[in-house]
Amino acid sequence: MTRVIALLTDFGQEDIYVGTMKAMILNICPTAQIVDITHAIQPQNVREAAFALLNSYQHCPPGAVFCVVVDPGVGSERHAIAVNSGGYHFVGPDNGVLSYALAHLATDIEAVKLENPQYQAESISHSFHGRDIFAPAAAHLAQQPELFAALGGALETTVSFPPPELSFARQRLIGEVMHIDHFGNIITSIGAFHWTGDEALRLSPVWSKAIPALDLSARTANITIHSHTVHGISHAYYEVAPGEILAQIDSNGFLEIGANQDDAADRLDVQLGDKVMLRL
Repeated sequence: MTRVIALLTDFGQEDIYVGTMKAMILNICPTAQIVDITHAIQPQNVREAAFALLNSYQHCPPGAVFCVVVDPGVGSERHAIAVNSGGYHFVGPDNGVLSYALAHLATDIEAVKLENPQYQAESISHSFHGRDIFAPAAAHLAQQPELFAALGGALETTVSFPPPELSFARQRLIGEVMHIDHFGNIITSIGAFHWTGDEALRLSPVWSKAIPALDLSARTANITIHSHTVHGISHAYYEVAPGEILAQIDSNGFLEIGANQDDAADRLDVQLGDKVMLRL
């Protein structure tokens, strides 16, 4: 059976790291169908990788194996793990990088430590567990999912990040910048939204169970980041003039600040973690 192995790393494309991981996978599982989710996570930014995995895993077919390697603690005592949840397998360091996706799945979670040398490279480097531990584990799971328990001892709990900032008081939602994409679009923790009418939105908060579902008018909402305020939430870029900054709902349901044919993050001098306020 051909299974998807989805790779998500901070390795970039300039070096040999991604290619050698793929070679290791194909040596073990020649029929694997490898999907590159992204290799452009900011170096060592585990939370950004966790957010990317949250927004991508559910678009892969059932049975997919996710090999996620953003691992600033490589070579330390942090565990290398595999997780089985929701019909998917996840392989990566136990540093929180899997935690947003696993929380979203909200199903039974089985976790094991990757400690069986039979399912690793013959020689393990101290600095490239992506090639020597995670890629082989992903390949073996793609080829024989029933090997999961043989990869190593069971792990009762895995490392989880606290949820991103999302608070609500006095008709104001406060969130934070989670990701800045290739175009300079600013994706925030405020979501998930769906359109209930041409100018009506409903928010079902992803991160806080204490915040109820909220209905709001897209036309009268105001979004502030740094000292810049955007009036109203648009459907898409074409609704504003070239160069104009806008707010919209991104393809995964999160509030986004962008600019029509321009780089909003550069113009507003925005960084990951910056605060964003939505006034209803």
